[in-house]
Amino acid sequence: MLKCRNVWKKLAPLARASSTLCRQNVRRAGLNNGRLLARLPVAHMSTGPGGGGRENQLYVLLVGAAFLGGGAYAYHTVKRDQQRYQDRIAEISSRAQRAASDKAAIPVQSKASGDCFFILSVSFLPPLSLVFMQTPAVDSTPASLKFPSHAPYLLIGGGTASFAAARSIRARDPGARVLIVTDEPDLPYMRPPLSKELWFSDDPSVTETLRFKQWNGKERRYTFDLNLQVIERAGEEVMKRTTLFRKIEDFKSLDKVSRNMKSITIIGGGFLGSELACALGRRSTESDLEVIQMFPEKGNMGKVLPEYLSNWTTEKVKKEGVKIISEALVKSVTFKDDTLEIKLKDGRLVKTDHIVAAVGLEPNVDLAKSAGLEVDSDFGGYRVNAELQARSNIWVAGDAACFYDIRLGRRRVEHHDHAVVSGRLAGENMTGASKPYWHQSMFWSDLGPDVGYEAIGIVDSSLPTVGVFAKATAKDTPKAATEQSGTGIRSESETEDTATSTVAPSTPAPAVDQNRDDYGKGVIFYLRDKVVVGIILWNVFNRMPIARKIIKDGEEHADLNEVAKLFNIHED
Repeated sequence: MLKCRNVWKKLAPLARASSTLCRQNVRRAGLNNGRLLARLPVAHMSTGPGGGGRENQLYVLLVGAAFLGGGAYAYHTVKRDQQRYQDRIAEISSRAQRAASDKAAIPVQSKASGDCFFILSVSFLPPLSLVFMQTPAVDSTPASLKFPSHAPYLLIGGGTASFAAARSIRARDPGARVLIVTDEPDLPYMRPPLSKELWFSDDPSVTETLRFKQWNGKERRYTFDLNLQVIERAGEEVMKRTTLFRKIEDFKSLDKVSRNMKSITIIGGGFLGSELACALGRRSTESDLEVIQMFPEKGNMGKVLPEYLSNWTTEKVKKEGVKIISEALVKSVTFKDDTLEIKLKDGRLVKTDHIVAAVGLEPNVDLAKSAGLEVDSDFGGYRVNAELQARSNIWVAGDAACFYDIRLGRRRVEHHDHAVVSGRLAGENMTGASKPYWHQSMFWSDLGPDVGYEAIGIVDSSLPTVGVFAKATAKDTPKAATEQSGTGIRSESETEDTATSTVAPSTPAPAVDQNRDDYGKGVIFYLRDKVVVGIILWNVFNRMPIARKIIKDGEEHADLNEVAKLFNIHED
């Protein structure tokens, strides 16, 4: 019907113009013959020399043909619309039957089950906080297989961002019903302790309880209250002896492996791989475990830290009992004589019992095809607007969101703080808040309780850097920072407050030689077009609001030594 209306809107002016012109010609013919229109013979209207009869016939035929064509088109369009409507009704009617048959086909969990989903708890009962839908674990038995008929809020993924979004939704809408779909058998949890405090716990049952002591001694529970293709192509025997370190089960599995195997090789030199290397290296001093870490860069965290600081970090990791193999590109992995053999592209061969893949992952964007979402070709992930909305009624948060930073350009961030804040904001916007995402997220890394750093913005070792260092004291450690703030999740202690003072103290800054090997504490500035776009606080803690303000201001600084004074690094 809409098409018919559009056709008529186009034809109506032509019809009216033709009709008007016919009447004008007839009127002129009457006047020319000196007679009134009512007394004109019919023949004169079509054949009289002054009446334009042939033109009238042409216009009449044109209008008639237009009406006939429009009518025929409208008839066929209506018929097609009716057919499409009937097909749509039939398709909708069949959904309920298919859903019922699919629901009946969901098997009770068994070891042979596939990718069916189930609900951990009962169906929605108001006011219900959360319902988690998961891929079945091998040895778990679901309490209920009843699927909710309707979920006002659907969150895909059971990570930090999803949990933050759920809490935010419930804060604004206490009676909200939230469905979380996840492929993990565990409730949402914090990922940072997987490579930090959990490894330094003295409790032998930590893999079961997931309770640990932070650096300040406060007990906390973990849950919320390379080239992978080379390994994947290596075959089943290699995959059985490989841990892709991301989840709780990976921590439990690796803990068991480290107590029973003689050699573990960590592939990856980023903060995750380096943290694991230090943790396992310290454990190796109590056993005969050999810990190897290999990565394509020249030093640990080589993509983040400037070269001199990366070299220092590499020596730090070595002192923890880790064998470092730098500039290593994996060519192939094979299983031979009960041992994994890692062949590098330069010909070196490394034998080990187990592999830990601590490398970055690409976000899963399979949903883009079915939901019509846009995937960013440069950074990966789903492109979202300022309110983290990918399209109508669809929001994206966490490392799957590619958002536009008004200071630093389009970005995709894979860290805990960003997951929490973006998830919280997306949850609020799902309830109608319509708030923009302004947060400049931070991340942190600890090489044990004695050395750590916090970072914000774009920290890329390929950028020009300026480092300002000072002598560290006993309070300049992750352990001391945790004791002061009361939490090991340092993004919780870094508030949204911005620094109020932009004037550096008058205390003179002692000259620091970057060629020396003593980097007790300091500030590293990352520059782009002479403007600070990233900052690392090396063994400097609880100063993130100042770093946020520097990046937010986006100003050029003639002397970054003066800017470093804002962080009070020269105070004892």
